[in-house]
Amino acid sequence: MKRLLLRTRARLRDAAKPVTNVAIGALTTGLLRTTRYFDPEKTARFFGHAAHFIGRRLREDRIGRENLTAAFPEKSPQEIEEILTGVWHNLGRIGAEFAHIDRIWDHDPKNPDKSGRVEFSARSKQLFDQLRDDGKPALFFAAHLGNWELSPIAAAAHGLDATILFRRPNIEAADRAIERIRAVNLGTLVPAGRDAPLKLAQALQRGQHVAMLVDQYLTNGVPVTFFGRKTTANPLLARLRRQIDCPIHGTRIIRLPDGRFRGEVTEEVKPVFDASGQVDIQGTTQAITDVVEGWIREYPDQWLWLHRRWR
Repeated sequence: MKRLLLRTRARLRDAAKPVTNVAIGALTTGLLRTTRYFDPEKTARFFGHAAHFIGRRLREDRIGRENLTAAFPEKSPQEIEEILTGVWHNLGRIGAEFAHIDRIWDHDPKNPDKSGRVEFSARSKQLFDQLRDDGKPALFFAAHLGNWELSPIAAAAHGLDATILFRRPNIEAADRAIERIRAVNLGTLVPAGRDAPLKLAQALQRGQHVAMLVDQYLTNGVPVTFFGRKTTANPLLARLRRQIDCPIHGTRIIRLPDGRFRGEVTEEVKPVFDASGQVDIQGTTQAITDVVEGWIREYPDQWLWLHRRWR
């Protein structure tokens, strides 16, 4: 009898899934369209508070707390809660800002001193211009930190020819709604999949720049140490570097007060080589992970702690 009930529940869930997906897709489309009619900063503040109110009641809140406690054993429970509050506010703000993603980037390279939402350090600007203009391929990595959705906008807005790896939402209707907004000038988008490594390698061979997020946990990834704990990470960027001789740089968009951002490009992250002279996949992935950890330690409330990072 119990087995029959379980099978019936599974069938009902499968039957309801298409209807649920359509509803979520319609809600996503409507929310994104509606948000575009309101002031970006006021909407971002509202979404931040809403995400915090709702998020603290979800299982992801517990996951985030456990991750933070594991990463920062020296911090008090109060400090952990303060960071987690910032995480939810940052996530909510990203949701609101995504609806305005085609017009939120207002940095004018011809007038760098002009007041706006975005600023760059002189060194980041120098590195960016050099990488854009040298006619050579390069690999860029980013993390789920600050507003990571703005990095492709920054590249396209300032003439950097980039091919970007991204992961599609699981719900097709929501994917279409998000893709329509991402269809603004974001460079070439390559969805994650079996043929993605080949497409990215081909882009590098054509002299383009390739960018991807690298901070996700990957079950069959290579072993790395992250915040003093063993985990596994995606080795794709290191494998591409083994195929194509090109520099590796990190990039991040940090959230500042008053709805502003700071764009940064790191110095070149040198790959690690093995005894045979080839790029060491595990060592290079660890070098990249170390940079990401340093970013997160600097701005822990701007990283996405809400998914399992250690198993």
